[in-house]
Amino acid sequence: MWKPPERIRYKSLESEWPNASEATSSLLFSPLKFQSMSLTSRTWVPAMVPWRSTESGYVSEDVLDWYERFASGKPGVIVVEATGIRDIPSGPLLRIGNNSYVDGLANLVRRVRKASQGKTKIFIQLIDFLTIRRRPQRNRYLLEFLEINDHHRKNLSMPLADCDEVRDKLTSLSDDDLSNVLSAKEWENLTYGYRERVSDTELEEIANLPKKLPALFASAAKRAERAGFDGVELHYAHAYTMASFLSSTNMRQDGFGGDVRNRIKLPIQVYEAVRKNTKQNFVVGCRMLSEEIIKGGGSLSDAKFFALEFAKSGMDFLSFSRGGKFDDAKQPRVGSAAYPYTGQSGYECMPGYISDKFGPFGRNLEPVRKIRNHINLEGYHTPCIVAGGIHTFQQAESILQSDQADIIGFARQALADPDWFEKVRAGFGSSVNLCRYSNYCEGLDQKHKQVTCELWDREKMDEPNIKKSKDGKRRLIAPAWAATDR
Repeated sequence: MWKPPERIRYKSLESEWPNASEATSSLLFSPLKFQSMSLTSRTWVPAMVPWRSTESGYVSEDVLDWYERFASGKPGVIVVEATGIRDIPSGPLLRIGNNSYVDGLANLVRRVRKASQGKTKIFIQLIDFLTIRRRPQRNRYLLEFLEINDHHRKNLSMPLADCDEVRDKLTSLSDDDLSNVLSAKEWENLTYGYRERVSDTELEEIANLPKKLPALFASAAKRAERAGFDGVELHYAHAYTMASFLSSTNMRQDGFGGDVRNRIKLPIQVYEAVRKNTKQNFVVGCRMLSEEIIKGGGSLSDAKFFALEFAKSGMDFLSFSRGGKFDDAKQPRVGSAAYPYTGQSGYECMPGYISDKFGPFGRNLEPVRKIRNHINLEGYHTPCIVAGGIHTFQQAESILQSDQADIIGFARQALADPDWFEKVRAGFGSSVNLCRYSNYCEGLDQKHKQVTCELWDREKMDEPNIKKSKDGKRRLIAPAWAATDR
């Protein structure tokens, strides 16, 4: 993963923790009501992919255990991981592409409600993503996958050669020579792996995305409503389809690319389709980027425009991330796929303890403050969620007290200690396990391994009936907060 050149090492912030009375009277643990969204506190667990579903995307016992463990901490909201709206193979990632997924998701909702004693709202993040393939072996790509055509023959000065002769010649070339023979896209397919973009409108499936996606998202949201979720979070962030439509790199020529007003058309149409297909009290918001952090990428100015348009459209919340793009991803090894959190944009999304002078804590705070102020000045007060390196009560409460955001997202910190919310609320903040921001969890995610935290995944391994990772070396959920610790 990309690291800032300054490479300054940071430790988790030291903090004074509130007593129970101070916590209870804080803004962080105060309720929030806006439109159809009603929360018991302003604490939020953002979507995190744990790689625990079945290979077909169904809810497994490991998925149930994962979310039940977060729910025991009683945060205001848990957002279930990015869940695919289409029935396409995606490994152990949750899906909601047809009605067969509803029963398992309904069971997940019941487990969260019971574990949180009804204090936690549960939303599900709906995602669409385009095809991406692993980086192929050089000769296999050239001999099997590459479609030979006349531009190869011309570049090789072999106008009459058959396909086999062209392939043999290509395999004999140096990388420098080969890069001059292949097209830019073919070279990328060889050196990074095949990846579709929203601008690949020569592909019928890509050209038809604006016609198909609103109905797909709307159907998925209806299934989520049937499963008992309190709402959905539309995934308009990072490297995926909807964020790619919003991106300034989207140069589609069909009215859905180029100018910001064209780029937001499909995200608004998706939201409107979801809103129309669900009940009035069903919460609908989105996850979006404050900045893309790539060359030629979307700016803070773009994000202000998008956020205001989403607020005008009636969204119930806006949750902000930043970066996390394929555009600057590190070249994957042969046999692996590009991972959109390995470049500078990925670092800005998940900064680690090795950082620059600013440090890893609150890097998204100032952009979110500016976006929130922008929509507020226009008369809209859609709740804005900020996340990223927030792990102490003092940080969170200060952000709320100074009107920089409305809700605080705790992702890696909630993974490090799912009981953060209960411990702080009850006056036991000093017993919180603070995230080290080593990005151990991110390393597991990159390898598509079951995500755990280094602070607890080898603790109390002799406990009876604990579930372990596939290699048997890690426990899959954090040990319970014992009554004797209180």
